[in-house]
Amino acid sequence: MELSDANLQTLTEYLKKTLDPDPAIRRPAEKFLESVEGSQNYPLLLLTLLEKSQENVIKVCASVTFKNYIKRNWRIVGILVEDEPNKICESDRIAIKANIVPLMLSSPEQIQKQLSDAISIIGREDFPQKWPDLLTEMVNRFQSGDFHVINGVLRTAHSLFKRYRHEFKSNELWTEIKLVLDAFALPLTNLFKATIELCSTHANDASALKVLFSSLILIAKLFYSLNFQDLPEFFEDNMETWMTNFHSLLTLDNKLLQTDDEEEAGLLELLKSQICDNAALYAQKYDEEFQPYLPRFVTAIWNLLVTTGQEVKYDLLVSNAIQFLASVCERPHYKHLFEDQNTLTSICEKVIVPNMEFRAADEEAFEDNSEEYIRRDLEGSDIDTRRRAACDLVRGLCKFFEGPVTGIFSGYVNSMLQEYAKNPSVNWKHKDAAIYLVTSLASKAQTQKHGITQANELVNLTEFFVNHIQPDLKSASVNEFPVLKADGIKYIMIFRNQVPKEQLLVSIPLLINHLQAESIVVHTYAAHALERLFTMRGTNNTTLITAAEMAPFVEVLLTNLFKALTLPGSSENEYIMKAIMRSFSLLQESIIPYIPSVITQLTQKLLAVSKNPSKPHFNHYMFESICLSIRITCKANPDAVGSFEEALFMVFTEILQNDVQEFIPYVFQVMSLLLEMHKNEIPSSYMALFPHLLQPVLWERTGNIPPLVRLLQAYLERGANTIASAAADKIPGLLGVFQKLIASKANDHQGFYLLNSIIEHMPPESVDQYRKQIFILLFQRLQNSKTTKFIKSFLVFINLYCIKYGALALQEIFDSIQPKMFGMVLEKIIIPEIQKVSGQVEKKICAVGITKILTECPPMMDTEYTKLWTPLLQALIGLFELPEDDTIPDEEHFIDIEDTPGYQTAFSQLAFAGKKEHDPVGQMVNNPRIHLAQSLHKLSTACPGRVPSMLSTSLNAEALQYLQGYLQAASVTLL
Repeated sequence: MELSDANLQTLTEYLKKTLDPDPAIRRPAEKFLESVEGSQNYPLLLLTLLEKSQENVIKVCASVTFKNYIKRNWRIVGILVEDEPNKICESDRIAIKANIVPLMLSSPEQIQKQLSDAISIIGREDFPQKWPDLLTEMVNRFQSGDFHVINGVLRTAHSLFKRYRHEFKSNELWTEIKLVLDAFALPLTNLFKATIELCSTHANDASALKVLFSSLILIAKLFYSLNFQDLPEFFEDNMETWMTNFHSLLTLDNKLLQTDDEEEAGLLELLKSQICDNAALYAQKYDEEFQPYLPRFVTAIWNLLVTTGQEVKYDLLVSNAIQFLASVCERPHYKHLFEDQNTLTSICEKVIVPNMEFRAADEEAFEDNSEEYIRRDLEGSDIDTRRRAACDLVRGLCKFFEGPVTGIFSGYVNSMLQEYAKNPSVNWKHKDAAIYLVTSLASKAQTQKHGITQANELVNLTEFFVNHIQPDLKSASVNEFPVLKADGIKYIMIFRNQVPKEQLLVSIPLLINHLQAESIVVHTYAAHALERLFTMRGTNNTTLITAAEMAPFVEVLLTNLFKALTLPGSSENEYIMKAIMRSFSLLQESIIPYIPSVITQLTQKLLAVSKNPSKPHFNHYMFESICLSIRITCKANPDAVGSFEEALFMVFTEILQNDVQEFIPYVFQVMSLLLEMHKNEIPSSYMALFPHLLQPVLWERTGNIPPLVRLLQAYLERGANTIASAAADKIPGLLGVFQKLIASKANDHQGFYLLNSIIEHMPPESVDQYRKQIFILLFQRLQNSKTTKFIKSFLVFINLYCIKYGALALQEIFDSIQPKMFGMVLEKIIIPEIQKVSGQVEKKICAVGITKILTECPPMMDTEYTKLWTPLLQALIGLFELPEDDTIPDEEHFIDIEDTPGYQTAFSQLAFAGKKEHDPVGQMVNNPRIHLAQSLHKLSTACPGRVPSMLSTSLNAEALQYLQGYLQAASVTLL
């Protein structure tokens, strides 16, 4: 694409169309942009538009499109053999890096943020090696004195360096951080001091202060990132400068920076929150060096906590401040600061209890923003909530002062419960706080999978459950006191390992009942609790709660779960759908009587959500539930498969026709499951679809490849003869798919799965004319790019071919491609590499194939190939007896398919659509060692004397000993 006005005009029009709400206009425009993004100059056209367009909406749209383009394409993923992956040519890459920093710094803030993100994506790949001058260019801008520019640099530096907070230690990382510190630490410190001075100078200028405080927040974040991995020498030497200024900023209060907004944190709160984080980092990791400063920070942060209000805008600040105290009180050297009973009482009274209260804002979220409330409360994303922080502080204090803290809180819990009892409808929040306190006191260690794994011995959890939790759940109305119902259900969920099983069994009908509650939080928690209880393991690794114990509740459980999906706000509730899946899995054949109604409801739901799939987890569990319905029913009655096809195919056709990308991989998996249920041949409804499955466009999306390959394998297993007779013209298309997959390092194993099924199931005459070409393609790939994964798959394939067509046919096809090729393959690939094959079935195929080469291939006995006979036998005995060779050469670090860049739907494997492992030699050979002995015996009968003499001259003693064992086990001898 030329950098011309005409192209800029075209691009402007298409970008406008991508903003159109009408999909008929929007989708073609998106497809057009996708089709041109591989063209040279495309990113430069976007940057030109972003700089020169007169329309702000186009500038913003170009900046977002540019950032997403960089996100998809900048990373060069060397996983393909062909030169496909690099969509951005080198000259564009150089031009982007030369222009993007100045462009970002001169752009308005909205666009600056997008370009800053793009720089950090490029930096992640190219900095420092391929972009050495990035830092210098950024640091030089500090001198500009223009804080719009400075903040742009700081924002970019923050998005570039924040990954240091979660990278694993490595020499490469240390080298990069050292380089950054050498160039950046001093200018950052000077900027910090200069900015603080400017804050004093402009103390009465609100607009200047806003800009300066934005800089200070970014500087404080950069401080955190640069100090996270280790304490740099520079910051240790300059600790006085940083800590004194941090301390004075913590105690600063400027009326001009206070905001009227009760929800949104202001700049002052954000800065103080980050400083609390920085202090907590030093207190935890560098306590010795930080010791002189610690007492004044504890005092300042304590004062902050005692004087800060309950408004939502202070939540982050308060929770970070409490987290600071929590990290300090856990360290043995600071224990003395908290030992005094009065200090503990004061912390409990002034910090913990007030921050556990259920505020009006929490109540509002519970009722009106339930999804966010659930995410924070259930999934632990409430890291920055006051309650979570207070809970962590209780845990921290309990580390050294469990007795006194439990004593202090027991008093609070009892008085709160008494308050509640006096007037439940007014004082229900007291009980809520009491339950929360008990929970935080009792839980010492917790995991998502198992709930609480370690509990405080001083709290009687079962007694509290029976006296205070069960009565709420047993009350007549499921809609009364919804917050307390949710607390009670969460209590069961969290302490499911501590509460005895009989109490859990009493709870199950109560939980099923609460699936009908109007409150989204309550019925969601009920579904989640049931799902967690159903996954608990008892003795012998069986489920703790059995299908028999659930028998009385099956109908009401299924009815209420499906009814819950019709409640307002829960039509795509992933917790309910997960509970449906888990119920099916636990109840197994008990659900069969309800399947007709269940599958109707599931297909209706599938049809509805396929119009606009927006909840990936919900969709996944829905398909899992469909698979379970099919498996459970067809296990009892294989003929039922037809009725499932009838129910599902109409929706599946619609999904495929409308190209619902998120659902297509799932549809293929369910179809494979259904097709594998058929015993004999393929129904005509499947054959009609077969040609469509070979369309190249379907294979362009990585997420489609595993399920499509499996579906084609199911076609070949069930209907190879039908394909050979009725769709022979499609065989080249099938092999075309194999050819495409084999060329990719990421997907070559999928190509072999397909090829193996073709060889195993297709009538030999239908693939005769293609056989030689298949081998030539494989050899070309071996020559261009030989990887361990490819070799392993190749070995399995040639041995399967040998089993299917005979050893002589294998030798002949190799030698027809090139004279003596068979010997080269034996010597260079099979003998040295066979030890790398992994997997029981794969090893068995190789063993049977090699046995055939040794014993059923005349040229092995009387040509120049004979010298390879003993080494091949030695390699086979090694395959049986030596440990697997799982070494991978250094240069082969595969990138997982999931890592390939871009927005393509990743493939999600359905657990309940799983495929049974197939053993192609199962009927023929049971024990490959005995099979080898019998085959050698047969060979020695045909040419007496030859085999023992070959063995005695060159097989090593250990291998010979193993071989004697096989012969004895098979009760045969060699003649």
